[in-house]
Amino acid sequence: MIQRRQVGIVRVARFGSLGLSLALPSLASAQTSPFMTGATALQTNILAWLTPIAVILVMALGAMAMANRMSWGWCIGAILGIAIAFGAPQIVTWVRGMFGV
Repeated sequence: MIQRRQVGIVRVARFGSLGLSLALPSLASAQTSPFMTGATALQTNILAWLTPIAVILVMALGAMAMANRMSWGWCIGAILGIAIAFGAPQIVTWVRGMFGV
């Protein structure tokens, strides 16, 4: 008798949770992750700091080029660094798309 009652309670609990998840799909999917929220905030913060630094770097490279004190390696390195820093979200999306993630 006790086993039938426990099985009945388990069935009610299963159907109740199924009904609740169908009634509230936002709770069932739970697609927001604390990791993604933190990663997005970190990315925004880094880009906010990096923007004036990149501008100052370009100005310094221009001044060094005007004084004829710069090698092309520094210029190419700065351009690639700025492109990678500001294009990181697009690069990650592209790599994830390549591997189907």
